[in-house]
Amino acid sequence: MRNVFQKALWDQRRNLPFWASGVALVVLLEAALWPSMSDMASLDDYLQDLPPALREVFSLDQMATGSGFLNAELFTLVLPMIFLVFAINRGARMVAGEEEAGTLDLLLVTPLSTTRLLVQEAAALTLSIIALGAAVFGATMVGGRLFGLGISVAAAVVGATALVLLGVEFGILALVIGALTGRRGLAIGAPTALVMAAYLLFVAGALVDGLAAWRGFSPFDQALHSGPLSPQVPASFAWLVLPPLLALLVALPLWSRRDIGTAR
Repeated sequence: MRNVFQKALWDQRRNLPFWASGVALVVLLEAALWPSMSDMASLDDYLQDLPPALREVFSLDQMATGSGFLNAELFTLVLPMIFLVFAINRGARMVAGEEEAGTLDLLLVTPLSTTRLLVQEAAALTLSIIALGAAVFGATMVGGRLFGLGISVAAAVVGATALVLLGVEFGILALVIGALTGRRGLAIGAPTALVMAAYLLFVAGALVDGLAAWRGFSPFDQALHSGPLSPQVPASFAWLVLPPLLALLVALPLWSRRDIGTAR
């Protein structure tokens, strides 16, 4: 088998459509609530009574608008966590899962190099997360048109991109840890712990003055601090691209020297 990329995509032929349709349905159902929310005359007064830090973390300041409503309800917590659960679990299964199932040897004995194997697995994982992002983008546009949220194409693209970049960062980390250790549990647990720490820093940075300067180091802040349903692409997106690339570059030489047989 020379094309692990196609095999990795084929392995997701059942669960990826399920995830994509699920996130699309979540967005559409939430968008359907907007007409009733927009008719609440006291919504602005209610939001002003909330603590400033809470309004900032969950983008509640703009909740009286369609994009602000979806930001607060979905794009700052629910959808990021869905993307992260998918990306981490999928990344952990791609190499470590193959090794635990005893099927990794079938890939390693082919003419395909170990470098190409890991790169193609990473590419397939990235494409699957992009597919989820496309589902969110499509559902956001459809829901926006049907229920009058007034979300522009540019804002929907930026919002979906933020979710994709966040998922790719931690998904590639899970893939790399799984490849280097052969342990799917560790490949899930370590990135999950980092997700929790990053989100805690994101929230605590808005609540604790002493942590405010450190908040920008959180991938959640890099992805979400501008909305993320915003017509402008934040410069902080660049910081979400670098970690997965660096993790992959560091892992490739270590992965090529790893003795799979003795790791079991």
